[in-house]
Amino acid sequence: MNRKLSACFLAALLLSAEAHPFPAISTGTTEQTVAVTSHPWKGKRVAFLGDSITDKKHVGTTKCYWEYLAEMLGLEPLVYGINGNQWDGILKQAQRLLEEQGNNVDAIIIFAGTNDYNGGVPIGEWFTETEMETVVGGPRTTVRKHRTPVMAETTFKGRINIAMDYIKTHFPTQQIILMTPLHRAYARFSDQNIQPDENFANKLGLYIDEYVRTIKEAGNIWAAPVIDLNSISGLFPMNDAHAPYFHKTDTDRLHPNAEGHRRMAKAICYQLLAYPASFD
Repeated sequence: MNRKLSACFLAALLLSAEAHPFPAISTGTTEQTVAVTSHPWKGKRVAFLGDSITDKKHVGTTKCYWEYLAEMLGLEPLVYGINGNQWDGILKQAQRLLEEQGNNVDAIIIFAGTNDYNGGVPIGEWFTETEMETVVGGPRTTVRKHRTPVMAETTFKGRINIAMDYIKTHFPTQQIILMTPLHRAYARFSDQNIQPDENFANKLGLYIDEYVRTIKEAGNIWAAPVIDLNSISGLFPMNDAHAPYFHKTDTDRLHPNAEGHRRMAKAICYQLLAYPASFD
């Protein structure tokens, strides 16, 4: 069995067997990381696009999920997330990635959408539909329904279409992975920036669930795996018992702290073992 097949086989075993990766506990801390001895992500250059939770400025935390992933999987993180960015910012981050790294990247992970919800960005549509003439078997000419992707910066789906079209065009051999937004509770960053918890709809009357579902749909629209971090992270800041995973119990249950990021990373780690790191 060659090296690539061995790595795939090991990853499959890790996911299917009732066994745990080897734990490595940092002396003097409560942090615990996952160390996998051999897998397809080791040494891979992985770009992370997103918002404040991905930003290198460490918003609300002393350590980010991509730093934990670097330890757990031995990957090299290339971080482009920007605090406050919505999905229209993902395009700009991808453009900067291409400018700085070219195609010298193995995978791109995109974690965004919570700011689109908070900003009240309309969901919109994936496609417009018309009727067009085409040639089918025979050959013969017929008229059939035809759809065209909506490229609109003013809607959530339109923004995703624009960004994913760019990324799929300029990074055709790279693994592209989407992640859904986390659950979010109350946050007060200033008197001018107060964000209610997710049980309140945004100004359009939409709950964050709509934006999470849209990211899941985008995976099928654009042939990209989706890591449903909204679900598998287990982070639920609406419950007081989960407050220790977030920055400040009373004023910021939006940004995970270091322990929250560690939990995110552990969930992401197991998911990544199911996917190839690139398609070279």
